[in-house]
Amino acid sequence: MAILQQILFIAALGATAWLIYQRVGIIGRTIRLGKDENRTDQPGKRLSIMMRIAFGQRKMFDRPLIGLLHFAVYAGFILINIEILEIVLDGILGTHRIFAGPLGSFYGVLIGFFELLALSVLISCSIFLVRRSVLKVERFQPVRHREMTGWPQLDGKLILVFEIVLMIAILTMNASDSALQDLGSAHYPVVGDFLISQWLKPLFAGWNEGALIAYERIAWWIHILGIFIFAVYLTYSKHLHIVLAFPNTYFSRLEPKGEMKNMPEITQEVKIMLGLEAQAGDAAVPERFGAKDVPDLTWKNLMDAYSCTECGRCTAACPANITGKKLSPRKIMMDTRDRLEEVGRNMLTNKGEFVPDNKSLLGDYILEEEILACTTCNACVQECPVLINPLDIILQLRRHKVMDEAHAPGSWNMMFQNLDTNQAPWKFSPGDRFNWASAVADSGPNGNSTAS
Repeated sequence: MAILQQILFIAALGATAWLIYQRVGIIGRTIRLGKDENRTDQPGKRLSIMMRIAFGQRKMFDRPLIGLLHFAVYAGFILINIEILEIVLDGILGTHRIFAGPLGSFYGVLIGFFELLALSVLISCSIFLVRRSVLKVERFQPVRHREMTGWPQLDGKLILVFEIVLMIAILTMNASDSALQDLGSAHYPVVGDFLISQWLKPLFAGWNEGALIAYERIAWWIHILGIFIFAVYLTYSKHLHIVLAFPNTYFSRLEPKGEMKNMPEITQEVKIMLGLEAQAGDAAVPERFGAKDVPDLTWKNLMDAYSCTECGRCTAACPANITGKKLSPRKIMMDTRDRLEEVGRNMLTNKGEFVPDNKSLLGDYILEEEILACTTCNACVQECPVLINPLDIILQLRRHKVMDEAHAPGSWNMMFQNLDTNQAPWKFSPGDRFNWASAVADSGPNGNSTAS
C-alpha cells in the first residue's frame, strides 16, 4: 500500500510540474509578443520598489484592516510552503514527518507556527468571503461592474473556499496525527501536540486506529493534491499575481506618473517640419501608430495584464466610472488578458506562431467609448497595489484610433486644428495670446477700469 501511494504521489507531482511548465511557456511567449522596452535601468531603485510594494505589501496597507488580512494570507502562502516541502519529500520517499528527527524539539515549535499561519489564513479568507457574498462590497458586484459577470465573480469566491478547505485539511490532519501518536501507531513518530490542532483532538475521541489512519491519509491527500491543483489553477486565474507581482513591480515605470511618453515617430516628424532635423532618406514608415492589438503593446503592458488582481481599486477611483461612463480600468486589463489568452490558444494551434485571426483588442474587446472617456488623471495608476498602468494601454489604443483611423470626436478635431494653426488648444491667434493680461491690467482689482 505504501509503494502504491508513492507511485501515485510521484505521478501527481510529475503531472503538476508538466502542466505548469506548459502553461508558463505559453504565458511567456504571449508576453514576448509585445514590443521591446528597456526597463533595466536603476536596478537598486527597482529592487527597493519591489521589496516595498510586492514583498512588503506597502500599498495594501493604504487600507489597514484589509492590508493586515491580505498580509496574513500572503505570509501564510509563502511560509507554509516550507511544510509543503516536507510533505513532498514524505510522498516521494514513503516516510512520515521526515524533518521531525533532524529538528528534534524545534519541530513542534515550527509546526505550531505553521498552524498559526494556517488559522490566520482560514480567518482572513472567511472574512473576505463574507465581504464578497454577504456584505457585497460594491466594486466586486456585477450589477455595477459588467466585467465582474460570470467567471470573474465565481473565481474570486472559489479560491477563497478552496483555501479554507486546504487549511481545514491541514489542521485536522495534524489533530488526527496527534491522536495516532497517543495510540502508539507505528508509522506516526511521537512529536507531541501542536499549537492549534490540539484543540481539535476531541473531534477524534473514540475513533479506532484504522479510522484515524484513514482520515489522516485522506486529509493528507486532500491537502497536497489541493496544493497541486491550486498551483496549476493559479496560472489560469487572476491569482497569477502571487508570482508576477514581483517582476511586475521591479519593472514598473520610474518616471513621474503625469509624464506622458511622446511617440518617437511623431517627434521626429515635428523636428523635420521645424528644420531641427534632416529628413532621412531610408527612414522607415511605422506600420501602425499606437496600438490596435496586443502585439502593438509593449511586453510590460502585457505583463501588467497577467498581473492584474481584479481588486477593482483602479475602477473605484476612476472619475469617469464614478460618473457613470463605460470606462473601467479593471476591465481594460481583464480584456487585455482575455485577448492574450485567445492569442495564446492561437499560438498553440499554430506551432508557437501567432496567425492573424481577424480580431483585435480594440473593437472586439475594448470599445471606443471606453477609451475616449479616460481623463488621463492617473487615479487608476496611483491606486494599483502592484503598480499596473492601465492608462498606458488606453493612450496607445486612443492614439491608434485618432492617428491611424482618423477617428476622433468633433471637439478633439477642433482642438487639433487650433493646435495646428494657433499653437494652442484655443481659437486665438498667437499674437492675441497675452491680450488677457492687458485686459486684467487695465481693470482694477474689482474689475473696474483704471483709465482716467
